[in-house]
Amino acid sequence: MSEENETRAVLEAACLRAGLDPAGAELVQLGENAIYRLRGRFIARIARAGQAVAARREVQVARWLEDHDVTAVQALRDVAQPVEVDGRPVTWWHELPPHRHGTALQVAHKLRRLHDLPLPDFDIGRLDPFVRLPERIDGATTLTDADRTWMRQHLADLRARHEELPSGLPHSVVHGDAWIGNVVSLDDGEVVLLDLERCSVGPPEWDLVSTAVKAFTLAGITVADYGDFAKVYGHDVMTWPGFETLRDIREFRLVCMAAQVAGENPERADEAALRLACLRDQRGPRPWRWTAVS
Repeated sequence: MSEENETRAVLEAACLRAGLDPAGAELVQLGENAIYRLRGRFIARIARAGQAVAARREVQVARWLEDHDVTAVQALRDVAQPVEVDGRPVTWWHELPPHRHGTALQVAHKLRRLHDLPLPDFDIGRLDPFVRLPERIDGATTLTDADRTWMRQHLADLRARHEELPSGLPHSVVHGDAWIGNVVSLDDGEVVLLDLERCSVGPPEWDLVSTAVKAFTLAGITVADYGDFAKVYGHDVMTWPGFETLRDIREFRLVCMAAQVAGENPERADEAALRLACLRDQRGPRPWRWTAVS
């Protein structure tokens, strides 16, 4: 059975249990999550097996943000979520109107608002910057055994460095994956947070590092954009002694994601190999020109 047929079967079973109609469901994305558009402007999101806790937390966080007037993707209120089918959690969301990636300034404003919120009264979990990395390394089948051995050792080194992080900003609710693609702008100017599955309690620096990586690792925004971001947020994470550790972890996550995607789609093998070579100092200094994978 193809992956699309498999996820469509999961969708139909989950909709039946939730009292929703899957007829005419349109596949929007087949990647880390399978995304389907349902009639009535609803979105079904099918996560990978073993992600039920994260899916449940994502729904709770979305409702909590709505209650605190922080604009984010909205989970359906009248549906018990998530529904698990064959170990895969399915959640349902209101579809966003037309939108585009946010700007660094919009990310800064949204993160400032998020980080200033009081902690929720439910267990939101603690940030794990290494979540799912061992599985992604194991699934990096387009890389050599020697490459995977290096990745496992690098992961161990990063864990050790993370244990020695210096103190920084007070811990708060963090988004967990706060790059400009997960903060979008609607046509009416409203700014919306997406992909809440990694929201947790942790160091705000983890969220701030993503924009620094976008600017100085990937050259995806300008240095001036980053300066505006830091000024609006009120803190420049690059001045913090722990910056390089969190930057290196974030970069490694991008490498592991590409390796996982390549394992499922060998056409992405060259990108995974390029990213790994950059991390191993074989492609010169930053910034590196990486191509998006999905």
